Amino acid sequence: MKTTGERFAFTLKETNGALGDIGTLLPLMLGAIVIGGLAPMPVLLGFAVFYITTAVYYRLPIPVQPMKAVAAALLVTGMTPETVAASGVLIGITLLILGWTGWINRLARLVPQSVLAGLQLGLGVALALMSLALMASSPLIAVVTLVLVLALLKSPRFPAVLIGLAVAMVLAQWLNVPTLSLGSFTANAGLIAVPALPSLAELEQAVSTFVLPQLSLTLTNAILLTALVAGDYFGDKATHVTPARLSLSSGLANLALSPLGAFPMCHGAGGLAAHHRFGARSGAAPLILGLGLIAFALLPGGLGITLLAAIPAAGLGALLLIAAWQLAVTRRLFDGKPSCWPVIAVTAAVTVVIDPFWGLVMGGCSEVVRKSIVSRLPHYRDT
Repeated sequence: MKTTGERFAFTLKETNGALGDIGTLLPLMLGAIVIGGLAPMPVLLGFAVFYITTAVYYRLPIPVQPMKAVAAALLVTGMTPETVAASGVLIGITLLILGWTGWINRLARLVPQSVLAGLQLGLGVALALMSLALMASSPLIAVVTLVLVLALLKSPRFPAVLIGLAVAMVLAQWLNVPTLSLGSFTANAGLIAVPALPSLAELEQAVSTFVLPQLSLTLTNAILLTALVAGDYFGDKATHVTPARLSLSSGLANLALSPLGAFPMCHGAGGLAAHHRFGARSGAAPLILGLGLIAFALLPGGLGITLLAAIPAAGLGALLLIAAWQLAVTRRLFDGKPSCWPVIAVTAAVTVVIDPFWGLVMGGCSEVVRKSIVSRLPHYRDT
């Protein structure tokens, strides 16, 4: 009988892979703490708990990421912790309904392969643009980190990410370049930070500012594409990584942890590509990262946050660029029929310029037009 997932392997390669997605995790997580004013302990512990449960349940390097639209809105608008918690609960309930009823699986079957290829390409380009913005803070550190990590990745004997980040931190101190600054951050020692019940106005803000923009990202990138990419990487070992299960695990995590002060979280195709690219092949990688986050959270006096914030933004950007390339450039992209290329291009462009939800909508419309045109050309050979 075939089993799903992989046997846990606590190796240097898995440890290296565990750090593959911190280029996305750290900037948004620390931004939510430093700029957004969320209590650091429950945020760190929230990610740790979700990473550990994800590792045990899926037994594959399925990532845990901050919800990007929620993070962006928090950093720009300065919403209250009560509004953030309400958004996590509302998103959690929505994902639970979609997963429990199986509606998310029906949606997955309706999405054409050309649109999925375009979504992957668009998200990869969007990640690359984000990485370049981080790398611009210190091009020298970015280039050194990028070249060093790419060279070390050729040999599994070396922890490429650990070495790359260590060199980046040393260079940052030597050159006095920007890191993920803590500003006027003061540590909150509480293990949990239960927000007060949100007001009606805060609930309305949560729905309009956080929930609706985030759901489009979550349904496409965190659920549909994550299941797709897991199947590409792990084949029969990932048959349990379905849209319904990803929806349920994300929904349960947010419903349980957001009221305790955790930041809204989800899975993500880019994070899976990052963990895989840097060597993760089993649930050991997310388990290692989860335990590491607990260790940092429990360091006294906010020392864990201080250490994480000492990593230069340019070094994180270099890691993110490598992951972006792996997500964007896939076999699905090159296997597409010539008539599918415009659909892929439209989907990718709209994903980058607007967001994945509208990329999905416009890509679907383009696919309908493509099929209509091809059906009217009986002698056309789409090879």
